[in-house]
Amino acid sequence: MAAQPVGAPQEDLASPPVARAGLAEAVAVAGRLVLPGVGEAGRNATAQKPPATPGQLIVIGFMGGNVGAGNMVHREALVARELQQRFPHGLHAAVFANSDWKNALRTVLQLLDANGNGRPSAGERSAARIVIYGHSWGASETVTLARRLDQLGIPVLLTIQIDSVEKLNENDGSIPPNVREAVNFYQTEGLLHGRSSIAAMDPKQTTILGNYESSYRGHPVSCAGYPWFARAFMKPHIEIENDPSVWGRVEELIGKQMP
Repeated sequence: MAAQPVGAPQEDLASPPVARAGLAEAVAVAGRLVLPGVGEAGRNATAQKPPATPGQLIVIGFMGGNVGAGNMVHREALVARELQQRFPHGLHAAVFANSDWKNALRTVLQLLDANGNGRPSAGERSAARIVIYGHSWGASETVTLARRLDQLGIPVLLTIQIDSVEKLNENDGSIPPNVREAVNFYQTEGLLHGRSSIAAMDPKQTTILGNYESSYRGHPVSCAGYPWFARAFMKPHIEIENDPSVWGRVEELIGKQMP
């Protein structure tokens, strides 16, 4: 059953609370897995799911602002559902609120845990095939999750940042060396705009595919379904979130990672 809109987006310019729990705690606590396309795709619609099959691509998306994972007004959630429908056997897609990093991390670890012993082995970790993407604060959380996976010896094929806005105590501009490729889409108009440049911590390990700027002065993008204050005060920031040309490139990049 496909997820339905759960109300108007709730973007907030203030920084969200930063999760204080340690990485070890997030790994140790038994988590619940996302069922893509069912209700609240993050914290509220979770269930146990078998590990990923060998070679299966794991795609993790993060919502921007304070938007819930099941809000299908937003392209982050729609793309996850579309990818799962296009590649029902070769891909597992899940989307989370950007504050829900512990559930996102647990999802990845459980999908990698083929033998079901509660923690992926060194071989299971090294064979991981993961893509992470997000918009706004979700783009910042994209890099942070990649960095947490780096601490666990887990590689990431690709990170995708869309108008990345750095969260408190995070660094969304330096891509960790476990990431093979990274790309950044941004705009510079309006009161709220994303990071214009990302760089690899180790250029020998990570290829930056590009920092791509979009402009909407001459060709506005519909932001139907968004509250008036978002359209009035940060329209370019949500225009890039709704830009079909940007998301078409996102889906193309993810599709290239399919086995």
